[in-house]
Amino acid sequence: MIVRNHMTSPVVTINTDLPFQEALRMMREKHFRRLPVVDKNGVLIGIVSERDLLFASPSPATSLSIWEVNYLMSKIKIDRLMSTSVVTTAPDTTLEDAAHLMVEHKIGGLPVVDDQNHPIGIITETDIFRTLVSMFGGGTPGLRLTMEVPGTKGVLAKLAQAVFEQGGNILSVGTFPLANKPDQTGLVIKVVDVRREQLIDTLEKLGDHVIDARET
Repeated sequence: MIVRNHMTSPVVTINTDLPFQEALRMMREKHFRRLPVVDKNGVLIGIVSERDLLFASPSPATSLSIWEVNYLMSKIKIDRLMSTSVVTTAPDTTLEDAAHLMVEHKIGGLPVVDDQNHPIGIITETDIFRTLVSMFGGGTPGLRLTMEVPGTKGVLAKLAQAVFEQGGNILSVGTFPLANKPDQTGLVIKVVDVRREQLIDTLEKLGDHVIDARET
């Protein structure tokens, strides 16, 4: 899975002299949380978030009149509010590496740029979550098993064979590390067309400890 296949494209961009109120209107109408900022050549030079714009909005407690507020707000341009330290990614970056960047920098989205630093898309935490749900078969009926399995070669092959022999089909597989158990691996699978008790018994005999089993 790579960013290209999960990003939103084409991406909506703005320029530096756009009034911030217009940018905020765009975000609210199109349900965006961030907008890449480009120069006249379409090169990425910054990014502005909904939070940046809301911080610039006037307080309800202001003593200025509505006309004074509107006049002053119209003078605030994006170049005064945007962040110029933009964390970006490339279209061929793996989805997990893009997600790692978001976690590392504590941000909710990444502009996707080409070799000339032109924005060609945007990948957000929502895109990542949507993919995660799909990977684990979220919303699809089946038997979901969480297991501790030996961290040795051939474990997945034996598991797949056991499911196959019972006429079942594996919809999704995911692994995760187990704290303080370096010789074990956490495994989550979703299967269909198998009897729960029979499959659990078979897996336990293979040395796979079923921690949780539930129909979804």
